[in-house]
Amino acid sequence: MNFFQRRSFADNGDGRTAKRKRDEESSFFLNRHDEKGGAALSDNLHRSLFTSESVTSGHPDKICDQISDAVLDEILSKDPNARVACETSVTTGLVLVSGEISTSCYVDIPKLVRETIRDIGYTRAKYGFDAETCAVLTSIDEQSPDIAAGVDEALEKREGGMTEEEIEAIGAGDQGIMFGFASNETPELMPMPISLAHRLARRLHEVRVDGTLPYLRPDGKTQVTVEYEEDRPVRIDAIVVSTQHAEDVSLEQIQKDVEKHVIEPVVPHDMLDHNTKFYINPTGRFVIGGPMGDAGLTGRKIIVDTYGGYARHGGGAFSGKDPTKVDRSGAYAARYVAKNIVAAGLADKCEVQLAYAIGVARPVSIRVDTFNTGKVKEEQLVNWIRKHFDLRPAGIIDKLDLRRPIYRQTAAYGHFGRTDIELPWEQTDKVEILRKEAGMS
Repeated sequence: MNFFQRRSFADNGDGRTAKRKRDEESSFFLNRHDEKGGAALSDNLHRSLFTSESVTSGHPDKICDQISDAVLDEILSKDPNARVACETSVTTGLVLVSGEISTSCYVDIPKLVRETIRDIGYTRAKYGFDAETCAVLTSIDEQSPDIAAGVDEALEKREGGMTEEEIEAIGAGDQGIMFGFASNETPELMPMPISLAHRLARRLHEVRVDGTLPYLRPDGKTQVTVEYEEDRPVRIDAIVVSTQHAEDVSLEQIQKDVEKHVIEPVVPHDMLDHNTKFYINPTGRFVIGGPMGDAGLTGRKIIVDTYGGYARHGGGAFSGKDPTKVDRSGAYAARYVAKNIVAAGLADKCEVQLAYAIGVARPVSIRVDTFNTGKVKEEQLVNWIRKHFDLRPAGIIDKLDLRRPIYRQTAAYGHFGRTDIELPWEQTDKVEILRKEAGMS
């Protein structure tokens, strides 16, 4: 491949060339590393590799996530207090939507399914899936009254422990654990491997939709391996891009085009060297994709959705769930807390664990891990979290305004660290409060 001999870059649409934007990001990454003792590789420092992957919107599991969240958004747009747990599965020529939904509104689910599949790009049978001709089956029940009893009226309220003014009558929709994470190794405070993997996946989508590479098809995957030196990213060791394509395009053409139009505009130049390995469609052929190539299910890309494996995961998926489900809202709140701690300069890395009991509004536990990068004790951070962040489901929903149709846009390319869309859990409005508590302002 001829990556280092090319130096032509297209404008990225915000007034900066892709090269300028990429070099600015490179400067950020290297400056962050300089703070730990210099960007040059040293034999005296610990080195390691970490890899994360992403997938495009046309991946079969992501089709399901987007359908489930499209149903959720449509219902919330008409009935903000609806309870939704929507699951989707797809296979060749078939979509099944099932779950538990309690709402006062009517939603044409088959129509929504076809619109979503059409938007993704599966519009012709030769792509392996067709929005117009696929079968759509639905099997929807109401939310269990036993679960509803716990959610509708939180345990503390039922026992008289809290007033109506202190909490809306919402308990956690289930027991469970959730994790949130932030790291200052990228501008969006995300781990670098998943950040770059998402950008590459989004770029695959963009060049397909805008006609730059018209022979691409919706299904695709990306993967980035970053070399760390003393927990700081210093170079990219490997990039993998696998993209579905038309049958009549050569592998050589695909590799050349993906290198030029996908990798070059996205990847920071100074993070690459002559030892970086590129694998573009390494099997040589990717014509059969989408639901025809693999069956898909909602909630099967939970690591892609979060931190690429860099942080822990509680196991609960997001898509298709209304915000009373703490699998979703609790994970969003945990990211919100962790990001504000890192943005405030109280730690270089921060992982927050929350745990809930069904029907109980307050978290049963809060834990903070700063991986020995904290400027204050972790116990103190927990105290400040309890003081300044309302982590009851009603508090989370109110603070982040989660009873809105904002979820389908999160169902591909990650729920965290997004720079292309506005998401309420990405705000850093608690920075000054936290810095004041720490005596740093």
